[in-house]
Amino acid sequence: MPLRPLRPTTTLLSMISSNRRSFLKRTAVLAGAFSGDSLFHQAHAADLQAASRAVGHLDAAGVAQNEDYWSVIQRAYSVNPSLINLNNGGVSPAPLVVQQAVERYNQMANEGPSYFMWQILDQGREPLRQKLAHLAGAKPGEVAINRNATEALNTIIYGLPLKAGDEVIGTKQDYPNMIQAYRQRAERDGIVYKQLSFDFPIEDDAVIVKAFEEAITPRTRVIHVTHMVNWVGQTMPVRKIADMAHAHGIEVVADGAHSFGLLDFKVPELGCDYFGTSLHKFLSAPIGTGMMWVREDKIEKVWPLTCNATPHSTDIRKFETLGTRSFPIEQGIGEAINFHEGIGSKRKEQRIAYLKNYWAGQAKEIRGVKLHTSLDPKYSCAICGVSIDGVTPGAFSSALFDRYKIHTVGIVWENISCVRITPHVYTTPADLDKLVAAIGEIAAGAKA
Repeated sequence: MPLRPLRPTTTLLSMISSNRRSFLKRTAVLAGAFSGDSLFHQAHAADLQAASRAVGHLDAAGVAQNEDYWSVIQRAYSVNPSLINLNNGGVSPAPLVVQQAVERYNQMANEGPSYFMWQILDQGREPLRQKLAHLAGAKPGEVAINRNATEALNTIIYGLPLKAGDEVIGTKQDYPNMIQAYRQRAERDGIVYKQLSFDFPIEDDAVIVKAFEEAITPRTRVIHVTHMVNWVGQTMPVRKIADMAHAHGIEVVADGAHSFGLLDFKVPELGCDYFGTSLHKFLSAPIGTGMMWVREDKIEKVWPLTCNATPHSTDIRKFETLGTRSFPIEQGIGEAINFHEGIGSKRKEQRIAYLKNYWAGQAKEIRGVKLHTSLDPKYSCAICGVSIDGVTPGAFSSALFDRYKIHTVGIVWENISCVRITPHVYTTPADLDKLVAAIGEIAAGAKA
């Protein structure tokens, strides 16, 4: 007897309808980070709003020292209790809500990669661009989304139409990946790459601006400046350098890898022409996320780093032709911005500056200890370099980890020799008390 096709029953039709609703609900997740139903709003908004109301009578400096408020922020991170991480200048952990967003989007992508990635998740880039642009104080058409500051700045360095004999001025204290990019352009295209050298800390902007200006020649086309020097945290006067450079007809490239998401500023306020940053540092976005900003009238002349059908287009999207990428990671940026804005840029800057000065102010009183960073908030914020007489940075950093489980990084670069200490919003004063005690014991042992 031949089998007859089954007619859909009421139960089966109900299941199909339910599955369809479930499917549409999953695809609607794309609006998640950009809506009132975001994971951040579900998990943290109410608690943060309550915490903010409790400190509403305080200014940002007062909030910076209110441990009850910051304990709410600290609980949002999944930090390892057996390790004190003070190398947030390298890469910062993401809050749990950001981790969960990436996992959620990744699960969706793997249900049908070519569909969910290209037709669903890829459509989330424009809302993300809007959100990043708002945070940066920029036009959406000036913001490109990429993987880190190196990719952003290398795109600019290799894309600028420089020719043999054109000069670029940077410093020996810039980030190595940018230095190497300029050196490759010098070898490949014959540009002239000149480097200044500074002895930090410097608490006089005029000294820095004058050094750049005195290096200018009629062939100078670009000045490259690091907004916050990664080795020791010196904040450079980008706006003053840019104003000086523009008066000479020179463009300015700013490396904001460590400043964006930490300092309370808008990118156009820097006065630079080009800006690149990593979002996985102080913004606490997923690891492997970055942003490039190009002034609107400069986009057309910059070549994309990767191929594009219209390389001289004025469309910022020409810099995003990367092929297959991690769409889930990109979309996790939105939740990181939600978390950041839940705190507020000014409060965040003040808190991390307070934590830096909290430990550094005590450490500088220890015999044999030297700071390599200013404690003046005009010239530094999160990062601080410290050294101990008679102890190499490698030995110092190893002792902190091996004996006290405090993770830092030893720095030996050009004229800088120290250990870099970088707290974040989840760092507690108790963690920093342990750091100061450890520094004191190591310094005492070095003198014994």
